[in-house]
Amino acid sequence: MNSPASDTPAEASPEALLASIDAARSQGLAAVSAASTSEELALAESGLFGRKSVLGQIKQDLGSLPPEQRAAVGRVLNDAQQALRSAHAEAAREMAASARREQLQREWLDLTETPPGPERGHLHLVTQTTERLEDVFVGMGFTVSEGPQAETDWYNFEALNLPSAHPARSMWDTLYLDLGERTELGDGEGGEASNVVLRTHTSPVQIRVMEVQPPPIYTICPGRVFRRDTADASHMPVFHQIEGLVVDRGISFADLAGTLEEFTSAYFGKSISSRLRPSYFPFTEPSAEFDINCVICEGSGCQTCQRTGWIELGGCGMVHPNVLANCGIDFEEWTGFAFGFGIDRLALMRHGIDDLRDMYTNDIRFLSQF
Repeated sequence: MNSPASDTPAEASPEALLASIDAARSQGLAAVSAASTSEELALAESGLFGRKSVLGQIKQDLGSLPPEQRAAVGRVLNDAQQALRSAHAEAAREMAASARREQLQREWLDLTETPPGPERGHLHLVTQTTERLEDVFVGMGFTVSEGPQAETDWYNFEALNLPSAHPARSMWDTLYLDLGERTELGDGEGGEASNVVLRTHTSPVQIRVMEVQPPPIYTICPGRVFRRDTADASHMPVFHQIEGLVVDRGISFADLAGTLEEFTSAYFGKSISSRLRPSYFPFTEPSAEFDINCVICEGSGCQTCQRTGWIELGGCGMVHPNVLANCGIDFEEWTGFAFGFGIDRLALMRHGIDDLRDMYTNDIRFLSQF
């Protein structure tokens, strides 16, 4: 490649220059192809380009040609230089890419690999409990439904047979949002921004499901809910709830009792059973409280259950006909039941935790136990 300038005669003919260009081009392409490393390619570069290269010397010799011949030879020379530059650039790109791949291979880290020992993380206890509950109910034939955490007054109250003047709203009429414009959560019967509330239960999800899905319906609705409760050992203003809904032909209170008993045995074990106590909820009729045997003493009586042998878990009942009618379901043809309980409190019972607040203080000593 570094041929001396004397290889080209002082007054070269066009034929001689064209032959020299062709030879320089072939030699240059061979030199680029032979370079196996970026260093070798850099060494070959000096013989390919510049004033002292073969093609550079030929370019200087073009001045000895007549003008009419100079243009033709110049075009061939430019084509040869362009071919060498393109080959050199392509080789440089390939070598850079190869070097990058080798670097990445040397420095590669498996970011999905879980480190051993106490540094290993895991799901929060509430998330573990939620997933376990979902698995139990899915195994019983239920689907899982979700909805927005900010709801209109219609979905959170009125569609659930809780009109604005209903006394039962006092315990739930709580955290409202001032959005400043009409909400996009859904119009229903009350869709103004001033009537948007952080949902106080996951029952609005049941309304949304019944609005879009014709019966039969078998679904559970887990999620975060908000109330103005003062934080103490058994209450939090933000907690998690799971509710269940069944709507089908011929559903009776016996189906509700059997479903809850089946759930109790599947989740807590065969030694724990359930019972229902009469109660009142605006959205169910008849309604009941859902109790289970104390998971600490298994019903024999202890301080946790106040010597009764029972612990209240949640509420349940047959879906009120007004609720079915609000969702466009004929309550003469379809009946159903609903139930709900707190996920946080259930986790507290299952793992023998004394204070609900411990699950949210982010104390690593506590969280690492579960």
